[in-house]
Formats: sequence, structure tokens, C-alpha cells
Amino acid sequence: MGFGSYDESEQETQSQDDEDDSEAVNVHENEHDGSVSFESEASTDDLVGRLSEMRDAEDDAEGDADTA
Repeated sequence: MGFGSYDESEQETQSQDDEDDSEAVNVHENEHDGSVSFESEASTDDLVGRLSEMRDAEDDAEGDADTA
């Protein structure tokens, strides 16, 4: 047999009936159409400032890990 050859009779006997679909994942099972909203008293500037603080803290933590 050369490279890439196979036994055709073996291929013919394979059946998909043996597969058990009962454990298949249904990706649409928990789909929901809706929306999310929230109200915040923080201004955009406050939120952007907090994000910057979080990023700086993350960068500092990564820098500490690199030097350890």
C-alpha cells in the first residue's frame, strides 16, 4: 500500500448510527433576546479615570512578576 491508501471495505462499514447525539450540546438552548441597561451616577471622566487606575495597577503587578 502506498502513502495515503486505505482499505475501502473498512470505510464502507463505518456508520454514523453508532454516534450518540443525546449528549450533544445545544448552543441555542439558552438564547435570549433582550437588553441590559444600568444607571450610574459616575461621570464618563470618573469611569475613564478608574479604568486608567486599574490598568496602571495591572501593569505594576505584571512588572513585579517579571522582576521576581
